[in-house]
Amino acid sequence: MTIPNAANQLYSRVDDKELYLERTFNAPRALVFKAFSEAEHLKRWWGPKGWTLPVCNIDFRPGGLWHFCMKCTDESQEYFGYESWGLGEYLEIVEPERIVYVDSFSDPEGNITEGMPQTTVTMTFVEEDGKTKLISQSRYESAEALKTVLDMGMLQGITETWNNLDVLLEQLL
Repeated sequence: MTIPNAANQLYSRVDDKELYLERTFNAPRALVFKAFSEAEHLKRWWGPKGWTLPVCNIDFRPGGLWHFCMKCTDESQEYFGYESWGLGEYLEIVEPERIVYVDSFSDPEGNITEGMPQTTVTMTFVEEDGKTKLISQSRYESAEALKTVLDMGMLQGITETWNNLDVLLEQLL
């Protein structure tokens, strides 16, 4: 099933235990890649509307870890004050073409939260006439694990997060 979201240029497709996302950004590939690889940039855009990234520790190399905390700072949201911790382990980095990592829920100490879905994410950055097509393929352990994150509002969250990225990229150009 493909779900186009023309207003935000996000396209998604669910296939059994895989989620495919695609969006084109009006910025060069090297800059979009940099926005995913440096804490100073991630802190400015990662997270859905009303959430910040107060903790962002990144060791951007194969075998390195990305430990982060998203915090809801919007008093109008039901999750105001809530923190969501995550841990990514980089498996492969081919600058500026691809980032592969395992994404997990974690606690503040970086311990993986048992019982929560993990996913292997492959981010591919494709240069197209000065723009960048970002293709994200997330493979979950099962269709049920994918359904869990979709039911948590993941598509809305990633749409808002990539909207934030779009704003940052405009500022950096």
